[in-house]
Amino acid sequence: MWFKIKSYLTFLLKSSNQHGVHSPFVYNLVTNCFYAKTNPAKKEAFLKIKKRIAKNSKVIEVTDFGKGSKIFKSKHRKVANISKIAGISTKKANLLIRFCDHFNLDNILEIGTSIGLGTSSLSIGNPQAQITTLEGCKNTASIAKEVFTSFNLLNIKQTIGNFNKTLPNTLKNNSFDLIYFDGNHQKSATLMYFNMCLETVHNNTIFIFDDINWSIEMQLAWKHIKNNPKVSVSIDTYFWGVVFFRNEQNKEHFTIRV
Repeated sequence: MWFKIKSYLTFLLKSSNQHGVHSPFVYNLVTNCFYAKTNPAKKEAFLKIKKRIAKNSKVIEVTDFGKGSKIFKSKHRKVANISKIAGISTKKANLLIRFCDHFNLDNILEIGTSIGLGTSSLSIGNPQAQITTLEGCKNTASIAKEVFTSFNLLNIKQTIGNFNKTLPNTLKNNSFDLIYFDGNHQKSATLMYFNMCLETVHNNTIFIFDDINWSIEMQLAWKHIKNNPKVSVSIDTYFWGVVFFRNEQNKEHFTIRV
């Protein structure tokens, strides 16, 4: 608990809003995406899915390939509790929707489906995008599939298995506009997946890393990522780390309150 408090206070001291941003690209992103209003219909579509999952009392056995949960003490978990504790927040889901609205994201990769809330927000954000989502646990992936089918989210392709095996195959001969990293909150794994994905980027690719302040090792992973020579712009929103690879941008780092 103390680590979270300390890390957030440090973030607040360093952070700014759009008025502290001198990059036209980042200023436009902050004002027209970060601080914009979410499309009401898309916002409501996500809330319907979240409410449905919140009522799901089914108990499943969860296989954790990553760091595991700081809250759950058992592998047997109620779907509703997974949604409440480990599912994407409405705030972050709305921001993902706005990312899809703000950028032309045709090909999206999500590393870590869980029960499908984040994936659903990406699909709602751009129903025409091709979304590939990877999940290690077959039981959580099964819940996600039920969600996608029930709500007619037809642009999602699921791949189940250990990321160490499924990610290289997914990246082969492929390029993505957005890669959302939300599947393994360990430094070594995060950096390994980052380096794998780095080989596929184009000038407008966006990487989003979830929970960069989840632990000291995730903070260290984020520091390594933002200092990578291929990264031109990096943004710390406390809960996310966002990186861009735009050749026309000077290398800059921003800490933005969202």
